Formats: sequence, C-alpha cells, structure tokens
Amino acid sequence: MTVTQDGKLAIETRPNQDTPLMDNKRVLLGNDVWEHAYYLNYQNRRADYLKAWWNTVNWTKISDRYAAAKAGTLGI
Repeated sequence: MTVTQDGKLAIETRPNQDTPLMDNKRVLLGNDVWEHAYYLNYQNRRADYLKAWWNTVNWTKISDRYAAAKAGTLGI
C-alpha cells in the first residue's frame, strides 16, 4: 500500500520482487505472496499464510507512517 502525493491511499501490485520504492513512492505496507515467502511454514496454503499475516501487521506503526507520508516526512 502506498500514499499518493496528495495523501490518498493506493494499492499497487508489482511483478517479480519489484517494490514501489523503485519509483520513489511512499510505502506504508507490503506483502510478499511469492512462494518463497511462505512455503517453509505453509507449503502451498497461501490463503492460510495471508490469514496469519494480518495478525503480524502493526497498525499503530502503519498509522504513524501514513501521518508522516501526509506530512511529507516519511522516510524509507
């Protein structure tokens, strides 16, 4: 998830292992759904991985990053 220059949230998908940072975009949250990210723990159960992944998101940190992005002070 990224933040546009005018402070709006945007969801982006990227091929391979590319990141919006490559285009100087402000990133709030990312999730790698290539098999290498979850195979050892979840094998081919991507849905289980994604369900568990939501429990690891630090929403306070994301909120802080969003406020910083809107203020123009968000670093990498």
